[in-house]
Amino acid sequence: MTAALRLTDLSKTFPVGKRLFGPPKGRVRAVRPVTLIVEHGETLGIVGESGCGKSTLARMLVGLIPPSTGTIAIDGRAFDNSDPAAFGKRVQYVFQDPISSLNPRKSIRQVMEAPLKHLHGMNRAERATRIAEIFDLVSLRQEFLERYPHEFSGGQAQRIGIARALAAEARILILDEPVSALDVSVQAQVLNLLNRLKTELGLTYVFISHDLAVIEAVSDRVVVLYFGSVVEVGPADAIFARPRHPYTQLLADSAPRVGRPLEAPEARETELPDPLNPPPGCPFTPRCPRATEICRAEDPPLEAKAPGQLAACHHPL
Repeated sequence: MTAALRLTDLSKTFPVGKRLFGPPKGRVRAVRPVTLIVEHGETLGIVGESGCGKSTLARMLVGLIPPSTGTIAIDGRAFDNSDPAAFGKRVQYVFQDPISSLNPRKSIRQVMEAPLKHLHGMNRAERATRIAEIFDLVSLRQEFLERYPHEFSGGQAQRIGIARALAAEARILILDEPVSALDVSVQAQVLNLLNRLKTELGLTYVFISHDLAVIEAVSDRVVVLYFGSVVEVGPADAIFARPRHPYTQLLADSAPRVGRPLEAPEARETELPDPLNPPPGCPFTPRCPRATEICRAEDPPLEAKAPGQLAACHHPL
């Protein structure tokens, strides 16, 4: 069976300190070569600290920025940025901030009509029918169509954002921190909605978040990113019950829990690696309690450390 989404050596490098003439002063590797497969109907969770490359990876997956290297294949067909409409018909993005992602000068009807016009060429009657169907799916009232984004709460605006993504009839949704800006009770409503839509429509999700509890609740498999690299991949239950990479364990130890005092899992003087001058070997070495000389000299490959569980570590847990 053809995978819904296949990434092969996908990476992104940004120039830093541009000059009027000549090359830039430096380059930052926001995402190092990533090779992943997302199966049809799967929810792949991507987790990591701020700056680890999660959102850059998401923007490459929907064609908002071109990759520096590598390919993206959707249902077995490779795509690039030369045909944005082809991306839009297959992959859609749900943004972190639901209100700012909607054009404040356009009514919700105009927002919803845009993908139906430009991607599918529907006439007015067809658009009205399709929008009514989608609003029913996401439990929104028809009178909302004549209102503007500032008139909605965060939860309502995120439902509209999900509806807009569904309007393109894409079957792969890239969800970039879709509930982090919402209250906890509203988060649960939106997550339940996403779960129902996935079942009813046969959707595939790439779910990006820094919230481990959310990732554990929604994901079938989890990818852990650090410093632009994949450091661990595996089934969600195995990743959280038996992490193999020390960084994954650090993330778990850092998550606040009810009834447990807040304690820093690292020393106060711990520093993150410099993206303009990355250290040799494993980039997690300065923060890793298990690091040895081989960690400082060689970047470990991503390889099997347990059944179905991969980790890039010379000394796995």
